[in-house]
Amino acid sequence: MHNGKGFSRAGEAGPEQAAALVVRRQAMRTFPATLFDYNGVLIDDEAVHLAAFREVLNPLGLAVDEATYWERYIGFDDAGAFSAILSDAQRAFDSALLRDLIERKRPVYLRLAQAELKGFKGAKAALDFRAQSGPVCIVSGALRDEIILGLEFLEAKNSVHHIISAEDTTRSKPDPEGYELGLLYLQTRLPKAEALQALVIEDSLAGVKAAKLAGLFCVAVAQSYQESELSAAGADATFPTLAEMSPEALSALYTSAFGV
Repeated sequence: MHNGKGFSRAGEAGPEQAAALVVRRQAMRTFPATLFDYNGVLIDDEAVHLAAFREVLNPLGLAVDEATYWERYIGFDDAGAFSAILSDAQRAFDSALLRDLIERKRPVYLRLAQAELKGFKGAKAALDFRAQSGPVCIVSGALRDEIILGLEFLEAKNSVHHIISAEDTTRSKPDPEGYELGLLYLQTRLPKAEALQALVIEDSLAGVKAAKLAGLFCVAVAQSYQESELSAAGADATFPTLAEMSPEALSALYTSAFGV
């Protein structure tokens, strides 16, 4: 686990700042740390990803329609998505081809995102207010430079302490590997018992399943799927949008879940 070049770590708190966080949490009892998904939670860029996949796959004679993308591929990282697309098209491929496709998509995504990137309403506010209660991490199947671009766009880099991206994992959600790495990081910043009370904020069915497999409390925002679908996948609570996830609502959920 590491921070990418040019990513400034926030919250390397000394004893006085750590004590201030404890006082804040006691004033409004809430989750002591937060693991945010990225795509679909903070940044509305699935249309950008779809356009990038299409541009990279077009020379191979492969097309991805929008309905199939949302139904079949949205939960994957790039490696998982390319693997699934090629498998569904009954195309033979190896790890070298996957690496090539991923590297070809990277600059395409960044080029398109420069013009088309959008943040979800409340994204910066959510990052900022959760950082007031403890460490904030991003756990995503996106590439690190994509995440940093989005945090810069939101002007919220200073509220994020750590990034776990596609480069850090070998398996995509719904495998819990990313969230397990997030827990390991949090245990370097918090007592283990507090790290296990971290909050996950997700938007996808695969992401919810990954969080629950890691044993974490998961709130889902219905920005990509219906609330009923997210609940069925295992979400502990749902909100229609990120902007409707208030500090008071999270405090009530924390008290209900952990009784403290």
